[in-house]
Amino acid sequence: MRRYVMLLHLYIAAFVAPVFILVAISGGLYLFGIKGDVTKTPLELPADATLDFSSRNLEDNISALLAAQSVQHRFEYLKMGATSAVTRPTSRISYEFKLEGGKLIANRVKPNLQKTMIELHKGHGPTLFKAYQKLVAISLILVVLSGLWMGLTSRALLKKTAITSGAGLIVFVLLAFLI
Repeated sequence: MRRYVMLLHLYIAAFVAPVFILVAISGGLYLFGIKGDVTKTPLELPADATLDFSSRNLEDNISALLAAQSVQHRFEYLKMGATSAVTRPTSRISYEFKLEGGKLIANRVKPNLQKTMIELHKGHGPTLFKAYQKLVAISLILVVLSGLWMGLTSRALLKKTAITSGAGLIVFVLLAFLI
């Protein structure tokens, strides 16, 4: 049994290692204040252009408005506000629309690499990538639990694993909830 758990641990960890490293780098940079940037380019709209942000057909209306401006842009869904909408995913080029002073304003939004990584990290990527992220989350849990299981079931590693994971739990609880 131990051999199979070790192999499972190895294969899952090796498969998701690139994602873990990229998420750690992008998340760490974010915590250090390096959050990435976007380049916003105004999209010229006709003076009479308008959008009803409460419309059930808003996605179709935005697609038509973009097509009328000769912009070919596929999006999966919208993040909507009372007077604004942003095409998603925002991990790649997206468009934002908002009413300002009764006038419709639109911008093409292009994220740099760090901003793209942050958007993916936040779950603002394509739907298929979000499904992949769910698989990665489950994989992380399996890697951690299998690693703990191997450490706690080994006579040579039991005490070290118990002390180290106990210390990690104490630090987490202290920093997250008590300090």
